[in-house]
Amino acid sequence: MPVTLARIDQRLIHGITVNQWNKVLHPKRFMVVDDEVSQNEMVKASMRMSKPAGTGMSTINTEKAITNFKAGKYDSHSVFLIVKEPHYILDLINAGVDIPKVNVGALFEEGDRKPYTKRVALDDQELSDLKEIAAKGIPVFFEYTPDDDNEVSLEDVLKNNTRGE
Repeated sequence: MPVTLARIDQRLIHGITVNQWNKVLHPKRFMVVDDEVSQNEMVKASMRMSKPAGTGMSTINTEKAITNFKAGKYDSHSVFLIVKEPHYILDLINAGVDIPKVNVGALFEEGDRKPYTKRVALDDQELSDLKEIAAKGIPVFFEYTPDDDNEVSLEDVLKNNTRGE
């Protein structure tokens, strides 16, 4: 299976993803799927410089990701998929890309987002997307670093939410 883990992290590629998660997942490829970032050559170049030696880096839009997965381009890879927002993962799943589990790492409290954990705030659409992913039988869990050793399921996060959602 090409995708070992899909992570939602507003910062995409940074120290925690390239150091701590890399040590646990040992991916052959870091893949950022984002329709805006994939068009920004400066950001793409800086992310490529941040990746661990011996790993590949793709920063592509949703359509190209779906095309490449369907064509089997990553069949011999272990891919660590990283996105800023849950809808990218949902789009991939709905297009037939196999995602084994979804890690929610860091989404900042801004705009219409409301806090759900210490490091994750979600707006109504993001929450709906996560619920839809979970309804497809794909585990959704919240964990900032693999060293936290504290995977908290979406169900438990919602149960402990004081807003009663």
